[in-house]
Amino acid sequence: MRKLVLLGAGLVGAGLMAAALYLWTPSGASFDREAALGAAKAYNARVIRDKWGVPHIYGARDADVAFGLAYAHAEDDWKTFEEVLLFTRGRLAERNGKSAAITDYLVAALGANEAITEKYASDLSPETQALIDGYAAGLNFYCAEKRGRCANGIAPVTPHDIVAGFAARTPFFYGLEDELKKIFEKDEQKSAGLDWLKSAFLRVTPEAELGSNAMAVAPSRSADGAVRLMVNSHQPFTGPVAWYEARVKSGEGWDMIGGVFPGSPIILHGVAPDLGWAFTVNKPDLVDVYALEVDNPKKPVKYKFDGEWREFGRGVARFRVKLWGPFSLPVSRPLLRSVHGPVFETPNGWRAVSFAGDGEIRAIEQWRRMNKARNFDGWRAAMSMQAIPSFNVVFADRTGRIAYFYNMAAPDRAAEWDWSKTAPGERADLVWKGVLPFGTAPFVIAPASGYLVNANNEPWKVSAPQDSPKAEDYPDHLGVRARSTNRGLREQELYGADASITAEEFVAYKFDDVYSADSELRRLITATLADETIAADPALAPSLEVLRIWDGSAHRTSRGAALAIAFGRNALGLLLNGDGAALPDPKAALAKAASDLTAGFNRLDPEWGEANRLVRGDFNAPLDGGPDTLRAIYSLSDYAKGPGEAIAGDTYIMNAEWAPDGTRAIRTIHQFGAATLDRASPHYADQAPLFADEQWKTPAMTLDALLAEATRDYRPGH
Repeated sequence: MRKLVLLGAGLVGAGLMAAALYLWTPSGASFDREAALGAAKAYNARVIRDKWGVPHIYGARDADVAFGLAYAHAEDDWKTFEEVLLFTRGRLAERNGKSAAITDYLVAALGANEAITEKYASDLSPETQALIDGYAAGLNFYCAEKRGRCANGIAPVTPHDIVAGFAARTPFFYGLEDELKKIFEKDEQKSAGLDWLKSAFLRVTPEAELGSNAMAVAPSRSADGAVRLMVNSHQPFTGPVAWYEARVKSGEGWDMIGGVFPGSPIILHGVAPDLGWAFTVNKPDLVDVYALEVDNPKKPVKYKFDGEWREFGRGVARFRVKLWGPFSLPVSRPLLRSVHGPVFETPNGWRAVSFAGDGEIRAIEQWRRMNKARNFDGWRAAMSMQAIPSFNVVFADRTGRIAYFYNMAAPDRAAEWDWSKTAPGERADLVWKGVLPFGTAPFVIAPASGYLVNANNEPWKVSAPQDSPKAEDYPDHLGVRARSTNRGLREQELYGADASITAEEFVAYKFDDVYSADSELRRLITATLADETIAADPALAPSLEVLRIWDGSAHRTSRGAALAIAFGRNALGLLLNGDGAALPDPKAALAKAASDLTAGFNRLDPEWGEANRLVRGDFNAPLDGGPDTLRAIYSLSDYAKGPGEAIAGDTYIMNAEWAPDGTRAIRTIHQFGAATLDRASPHYADQAPLFADEQWKTPAMTLDALLAEATRDYRPGH
């Protein structure tokens, strides 16, 4: 009997051990620390930190500079790099659990990693490959330099990882996740996972979006004959798509200052000696959904196409979902592809998705060529690759040329179909036939009026009416999506109304905090004040009076802005554009706003600066600006609990100008500072006071000026 008991205990023990081994999270690829230290010796980068801690990286070769950029950025933001790398590898659920599982599944389903494996050698130039190699070596050296600095399983970072970061992230800027959410609208688990992707990973709430401003004026529009460019992207303040400032300069002609994200070995937008550009998010229609007829609704093998049954392309998504401690559950899910693209099982049947950027790995190649361009023709040639599938772009150069492109990798699709509808998957004539030529979408080069502005608004209002593209010239099936923003209205009311813009006005207009009389918010308030049923409610009389005397601004001293913006958020959504409203009934929306402010501030009309705060460590200051003002500040705080904390909007801003004598001047500001995650660093919040007061810093752009103020000067690996 005792032997049986012992045997049973042994079997149980063996079973538990087997289960533990099955669930034990593997550490990933082994990291050869000595090899990484040795590889670093092939690169020689000089990193000089200016008085604000911003890295200026010098090197003989572009690859040397990329190595130094990787190392310097890792010093300031390594934990975010780890998030990005896990995302691009489809391993976020391994760290974050079930909520991230849909993200890992999508990374596998969208197929970027397979495309990179297949196309890396053919689609990326030797110059780009060398740049990527240097960047990966810099990250690996950072991990190898000190044991325990990086989490297990992150290093080694490969060139594949770097390219995957671009291929996996760019479709989410034009809203791929929103289109996927529509087909999964009845699948709560997948919908929640897509929300997690935006809110927990990208740090963007499901109701919000990544926005931006961009402005350029030619010498004919400037009071002093200068050409000016404002680079003003709106991003989350922290996370994988938060801006980091860097200057790069190589002996091979790479010379730029601007913003990068973790994992980006090149400047994404900024200024070179002779030119610069700014991106804003656009939302062209770059996703189409097809309903498939399959042979077996439960486990399909074939789908009907062009009168025949075709077999699906097949694969497997393999990832792990964190359980507790070192344990995670291995998961595998089948992957299907049709001639259209990835295929998903949805509550409404099997759906195939065509999306811009599918199989495209050259975004990093295009960005490198844009970085190395010496003039407009070279820069436009890089843009014509269309490897970056979306974004509005505003360009300016030393010669005084300014330009705008509604950049979109526009699919060549059938004109007769209504692409707002799900298309029948069996029709061969509805399959995309590649990408339309660059220049098919709206653009403006050298407008006679001398100015270009975009704030995520319709391309028909980027300049004066006579210079802007005309909507009737672009067919619906092209996929240009037009929308209005308060920022777009105010740009025209300011830059468009001033025929001679001074340097001071160019900046002041960018920091404008007024809501246009034609904005959704102001029109909502006008209608509410005129609504007799609302006016008849005595409980709302004090709130209506506050709105009646509000000056229409989000200035920190405004006594009506808090109620107006809280009301607008309830009735129109976070972006104040009518989407995502929590309480579309104006009466209920106003009552809730009044209740929240009374609970949080003991009054209906606190100064906006009491509610609108920039918080960073021990720094806490009032801000001007609000949702969808040119001084864009977004907060998700519950005003019933008191002051709000800004989490997105204006972040890294650059103001560049080329004077008539050819000299260049650059001013920049970051909402926090160069030390993204190091609370002990003097650069954790050193720019926050300037940012709160809408002031600038001036980067040292010559080596002598830089050395005169340098806080560090070092050569990683040497």
